[in-house]
Amino acid sequence: MPALVTQFKLFCMALCLASLALMAAPAYADGLLVQADLIDNGGTAIGTVQVEQGHKGVLINLKAKDLSPGYHGMHFHSVGDCSDLAAFKSAGGHVNPFDQPHGFRNPNGPHEGNLPNLVVAADGTVDVELYSDMVALDSGAAKLLDADGTALIIHTDKDDHYSQPIGGSGGRIACAVIPAP
Repeated sequence: MPALVTQFKLFCMALCLASLALMAAPAYADGLLVQADLIDNGGTAIGTVQVEQGHKGVLINLKAKDLSPGYHGMHFHSVGDCSDLAAFKSAGGHVNPFDQPHGFRNPNGPHEGNLPNLVVAADGTVDVELYSDMVALDSGAAKLLDADGTALIIHTDKDDHYSQPIGGSGGRIACAVIPAP
């Protein structure tokens, strides 16, 4: 009987340890992470974008230099293509699988491609971490790693988070490809 009690205690300890390990494990898909170069209209790398799958969205880390100081609209665009250096139009429109209006301030919005404005320091640098719960890297209607990938675009002007179709954020000055699988 004592051997059975000892075995039961060992089983309970193993079960507790396994439960603790599961609680400590991330609640998202294998820590899926992609990194891309951010390029300007001349094709020069000016920074990096890292997108990591979180529990209910993505964590975005963006580091860049040589941008004009101030506020810039920033969005996920539907095609992972930065080949049109002059205007980055090859990246298509915003990620918007449910055809919602643009803007966090829009009572009928926002759509999935919306992101907060990027605030660039006086020296032209930015180092920011932000989270979007409206997209995922590899699942759902607004997945970034779809058949043609996605682009993260930085615009010339501040996004007013209301005007259609891009919040008045102007031309496209930087682009990073979130690649297709």
